[in-house]
Amino acid sequence: MADMEHWASRLAALAAESEVPGASLALWSGGELYECATGVLNTATGASAHTDSLFQIGSITKVWTATQLMLLIEQGLATLDTPVVEVLPDFTVGNRRATAAITLRHLLTHTSGIDGDLFVDTGRGDDCLERYVEACAALEQTFPVGDSHSYCNSGFVIAGRVVEQLTGKVWDQALREQVCEPLGLTHTWTLPEDVLRFGAAMGHGDDGSVAPAWGLPRSIGPAGLICATAADVVSFGRAHLTPGALLADPAVMRRALVDLPNPHCGGRQWGIGWSLDEWDGQQVAAHTGDTIGQHAALWVLPGLETVICLLVNGGRSADFQHRLVSELLDALHGIRVPDPLAPPAEPVDVDVEAFTGVYERAGSRIQVTSHQAGLRLRTEPTGILAGLAQPRTLDLTAVDATTFVGRTEGDPTWDAVVFENRVDGPSYLHYSGRATPRTG
Repeated sequence: MADMEHWASRLAALAAESEVPGASLALWSGGELYECATGVLNTATGASAHTDSLFQIGSITKVWTATQLMLLIEQGLATLDTPVVEVLPDFTVGNRRATAAITLRHLLTHTSGIDGDLFVDTGRGDDCLERYVEACAALEQTFPVGDSHSYCNSGFVIAGRVVEQLTGKVWDQALREQVCEPLGLTHTWTLPEDVLRFGAAMGHGDDGSVAPAWGLPRSIGPAGLICATAADVVSFGRAHLTPGALLADPAVMRRALVDLPNPHCGGRQWGIGWSLDEWDGQQVAAHTGDTIGQHAALWVLPGLETVICLLVNGGRSADFQHRLVSELLDALHGIRVPDPLAPPAEPVDVDVEAFTGVYERAGSRIQVTSHQAGLRLRTEPTGILAGLAQPRTLDLTAVDATTFVGRTEGDPTWDAVVFENRVDGPSYLHYSGRATPRTG
């Protein structure tokens, strides 16, 4: 049994140490649900965060969209290997061969190769996903279909449009009927007019200021627009532990299908919608989510019947989330959560000039230059993200011949960067889950 008085105190203390304005924690363990919250939803208003407050769960939404498609597959309406064009005849991307080859499996495992951070606003109408898919016609491939792994927001919006086509309903309504209503989720919504009926968190920047916008366009829905309480997210996670709660066999989504080229970013493999890892011999199916100043994390440990969700609206969220889940799992199950990759005790000699250059994909331009410490990486958001995300500069230290770590000043958490120079093909920078091709 969890001592929630203790964990409420730890949540508040760790949030203060990490300059987190507000946070909500829900935990399922030992057959019981536990909840607590701390801080404020908005520093400008001082509105308090409560366990029934809604936060943006960001890309955790992708597991919900994957679940929707798997439900339709169980009904025999498609298979994982159904080409997207069989369901969406007008679907096309910049490469004709890729258009024909991309399947539902590629979308749900981030292996389509689509340049996947197209954040385009196609309006508030019910046709927004249809119009988004039309806008994908200009997207190029970062790699050939199935050749690697690169986190792909665009692929999940396309998957959401497949859900619409197979159900005959807009994605938001299909989500309610397929997932929310069967699980009795009353505090899970996608549209701002629904979210605002509850206490809703506002995102905050690294300096504690209120974010310049509340949310992303409706067209990004299936990739990251769910708002929910931590308890509702835990209920969804529990459904993935129980055959028949939603899916007849939810374990199929936790089977490893892809080995990640950068295994230091929260998981070593990918299944259907889930990032997969192993901690002290226990499988961990997880997903995180980042929107405009809000951060979310969901961990499911099937072997221990444990589900944890932590929702945050700013501050040093990655360090905060890691410290809290580490303390929780150690106390509950004696499990040690691996620390993020860090610089080695002894310097590693690497020819850094082989990795310098410009790397580009939709939404981001990355310049890598040599530096006295090794390499310097600077990311510049492009397109719609230019006004919402901030540039970052990391001084990189070598861990091995192709792996580096870096962090921004004042951030205790190291980010891992892996370079891949293919003898018979392009070079890639694997960072933040994305494969970014070298362009100059």
